[in-house]
Amino acid sequence: MSTSGAPGAVYPLSEIRERRVRSGELYVEFLRIPEMSVGFYALPAGGVDPQTPHREDEVYYVIRGRAMVSIAGKDRRVEAGATIFVAREVEHRFHTVTEALELLVVFAPAESSGPGPPDPPPSNPSPAREAPGKGS
Repeated sequence: MSTSGAPGAVYPLSEIRERRVRSGELYVEFLRIPEMSVGFYALPAGGVDPQTPHREDEVYYVIRGRAMVSIAGKDRRVEAGATIFVAREVEHRFHTVTEALELLVVFAPAESSGPGPPDPPPSNPSPAREAPGKGS
């Protein structure tokens, strides 16, 4: 799902839940524009959060459930109604999930499009050229 070129959209939670279940994954993205992406993340009670730090800032909104979240080594209890911010590249993880957790996740910019490590140099670099106006 995407809203590219559309002025807006509505995403019923029941349809997003069904899509995630059909996918067999813990996370399903349902909206993507260059500036952000939005997804639905679910962990069962007792579940393990396998995520690693992301290159984007993130906001989580807890739709339902109870758990602990560790952000940069500090644990906090979260439950339905909590909003969580995690800056890019910060280690974070949900744990001690005592009630199945459902989260709305917003990445900004869109997931996997944020600033990351520099691109490797080309395997066959071209000869260096002077900048225009230099050395003439």
